[in-house]
Amino acid sequence: PQSSVLYCHLSLALYETRKFDEALGMLKLAAHLEPRNPQVWFQRATILMAMEKNDEALKELMDVQTHSPKEAQVYFWLGKVCKKLGRIDEALRYFTFALDLDPKDNTQIKNALERLEQADVEEESF
Repeated sequence: PQSSVLYCHLSLALYETRKFDEALGMLKLAAHLEPRNPQVWFQRATILMAMEKNDEALKELMDVQTHSPKEAQVYFWLGKVCKKLGRIDEALRYFTFALDLDPKDNTQIKNALERLEQADVEEESF
């Protein structure tokens, strides 16, 4: 195929079946066809997170954020990866920014913020 979008869809199917290395291979082909497609790099970051390669995922998401600064989902995933890395202040900032960008009924972001705040309260009580 000569479509980066098709490779992204194939990658998503492989990701869903937990074939992460194969999914990354599809994204490599997609990136070769269309290196500036932020969807390629966003999907790559989510796969890297599933593989517990959070530092790499953070780097990918930071690159995506540079090219897509108004996408709430990018900031949501930045918050998730920062939380996994123990960078709670940054996670809170990214979750809040995601909510500011997409305030309409965004329960996923609100739930992530609540869990983050509950963890802070629990930690302070010790």
